[in-house]
Amino acid sequence: MKHININKKCNGCEVELILNDNYKQYRYDQKDYTCTSCWSTLKKQEHIENMYVNGKYISRSHPFYKPGSYKTFEGAAFSSLSNYEKTTEGYVYIITNPAWKGWVKVGMAIDANDRCNQYQTSSPMRDYKLAYSKYFKHRRVAESKAHKLCGNKATENNNEWFKININDAINLIESITEEQNERETA
Repeated sequence: MKHININKKCNGCEVELILNDNYKQYRYDQKDYTCTSCWSTLKKQEHIENMYVNGKYISRSHPFYKPGSYKTFEGAAFSSLSNYEKTTEGYVYIITNPAWKGWVKVGMAIDANDRCNQYQTSSPMRDYKLAYSKYFKHRRVAESKAHKLCGNKATENNNEWFKININDAINLIESITEEQNERETA
C-alpha cells in the first residue's frame, strides 16, 4: 500500500499526516485530520468517560451513570450503592417462561430488559421472556400494588410468581396510576 502525504497536519499533535501510515482513509473522507495515535487516545478517553452496560452506551442522565463498562445494571448499581438506594423510579414488569405455563413473574427493576437478561443465566434454554413492563416514578409502591392485585385475581401464587392469565396481569398493572402512587408515598 502506498503512503501518501496529504499536506495536512494532525489537529492534536501537529504531526504531518501520511495516508496509510499514521492516518486512515475513512478519517480523510470525513475531513477528520487526526493521526492514528491521537485518535486512539481520544477513543480511549471517550470510553473512560462513558458508561456501557452489556456493550450498550448509557446516557450521562441515567440515575446510575458511572463511567466504565459493566455486564449488568446491577453491577453498576452496586458499584455506586448510594445511587441505587436513592433511585425510586423504574419498571414493574412481567416475565414468563414456557416451562411454567400459565405462571407469570411480576417484579420491579430499574431496567426491565436487564433484569430479564439476569434470569437468562439460570436457564439453559435462555427462554425467559419480558412480556410487559410499565415505567413508574415509584417502582416499589407500584410493585407492591401489582402483587396485591395479581394475588387477588390469581388461582395460585408463590412469592412473585402468579398463576394468572397474562392479559389479566397486564391489565391490572395498567390500572395502577402515578397519582395513586404519589398519594401513597406522600
